[in-house]
Amino acid sequence: MQLNKIRRMAAEIMKVGKTKIVFSEKDRERIAESMTKEDVRALIKEGIVKKRKDKHQSKGRARKLKEKKTKGRKRGKGKRKGKKTARTKKKKEWMKKVRAQRKKLKELKGKIKEKGEYGRMYKMIKGNYFKGKKYVETMVKGDKK
Repeated sequence: MQLNKIRRMAAEIMKVGKTKIVFSEKDRERIAESMTKEDVRALIKEGIVKKRKDKHQSKGRARKLKEKKTKGRKRGKGKRKGKKTARTKKKKEWMKKVRAQRKKLKELKGKIKEKGEYGRMYKMIKGNYFKGKKYVETMVKGDKK
């Protein structure tokens, strides 16, 4: 039988396209002798007729890029799309800042001399009075009021 007909039958059996079917070069005569679908199934079982593997998109370049990004490269202003709040939400940023300030205030608790000062400063932190930890520290040390 003609090879293109055998290819069509094999594609039908394996449920793939005709271009995915590959014949073994050594057994061309044996392939040509097969007449029925049963013969083709036997050839598939023996490995004379095979299915070509899918070509997948290579992830090599993606891995390289990911490695660079973990190092902190390629994250500059030119690479950013969307608003600042799209990358990190306002609330998350605020929580991070407040938690750091409260932790710092707890560390400096022993240095606070006035009664009720700790609670007042705690509320100031909650009210977003300070920009960062350094400002909390300067307030505790009494540089400004």
